[in-house]
Amino acid sequence: MTTAIQPRRAFRPFLAVILIFGLSGFSLSSLFAPKSELWPRWQAHDATSTQTVDHSEWDMLLSAYVKADATGLNRFDYRHVSSADRKALRRYIDTLGGIAVGKLNRDEQYAYWLNLYNALTVDVVLAHFPVKSIRDIDISPGFLASGPWDKKLITVEGEELSLNDIEHRILRPIWQDPRVHYGVNCASVGCPNLLTKAYTGAALDGMLDAAARAYVNSPRGVTIDDDGLTVSSIYIWFREDFGNTDQGVIDHLKRYAEPDLRAALEGRTSIDAHAYDWALNGGAGS
Repeated sequence: MTTAIQPRRAFRPFLAVILIFGLSGFSLSSLFAPKSELWPRWQAHDATSTQTVDHSEWDMLLSAYVKADATGLNRFDYRHVSSADRKALRRYIDTLGGIAVGKLNRDEQYAYWLNLYNALTVDVVLAHFPVKSIRDIDISPGFLASGPWDKKLITVEGEELSLNDIEHRILRPIWQDPRVHYGVNCASVGCPNLLTKAYTGAALDGMLDAAARAYVNSPRGVTIDDDGLTVSSIYIWFREDFGNTDQGVIDHLKRYAEPDLRAALEGRTSIDAHAYDWALNGGAGS
C-alpha cells in the first residue's frame, strides 16, 4: 500500500518542493537518477604529476556573486553578473576545455571536473536567464528530455561532454565517492551549496567534507519531526552511492551530522519521505 507523506514544516519556506510519495511503493526516482556508467577513456591520469590547474578566475566569480542567505543557502546573483564577468566565465570554461586532463593527478582531476561542472551550470543559467528553475532550460536532445543535462556543452581532449557525462560517466564511476553529490551544484535551492571558492586539488578533501557537513545539517538535507525522517531526494535518487539501503543512507548522514542530529538519527532504520526544491538558487530579485 502506498502512503502519502505530507510536506515537512522545515521545507515550507521553499517554493517548488517536490515530494515523492510512498517510498516502499511507486517512485519517480528513475526520472531524476541517471546510472553511474564508466566512460573508460577518462580513467587515464598521472599519479606523479605535480601540475596544477589555475581556477583563479572561477574563484573570483564565486567570491563576487555567491552569498549566503539567512537560512545558510548559498545563492548566486545571476541577475547582476557584469558583461566583463560573463566573458571571464566563458574564458575560464574555454581554458578548462584546453587542458590535457589525463596528465593530471587524481586530486587535480577531481577538482577540475567539479569546477567545470559548476561553471558550465552557471553559464547555462546565465545564457537563459531569467528562469524560475534550471529544469525550464529544455535544451537536451530527445523528445522526453528535460533540462540542460544531456546537451553537449564543451569539448575536452576531443570529446564532446554534457553535464550528465561529467557527473555520471566520469565523477561518480571513477571516484566512487558519495561526496561528489556535495561537490556538483545544479543551480537549485534543494542542492548542496555552490561554494564561495573554487575547488583545488590541494584542499579538496577538506572542502568536500565541509560541504557534506553543511548540507547534512541543514533542513535541505535532513529533517526529523513528529512525522519521521525526511531526507533530500538526492539520497534516494542516488541511493546506490550511499550504501543502497535506508540504513546505508542513515549511516552516511550520521558520519557528517552534528551531535544533536546524530543523536536523533540513532536507532532509526528507515526513511519516511524525501523532498527536493528545484527553484533557482538565484539571489535577491532573481
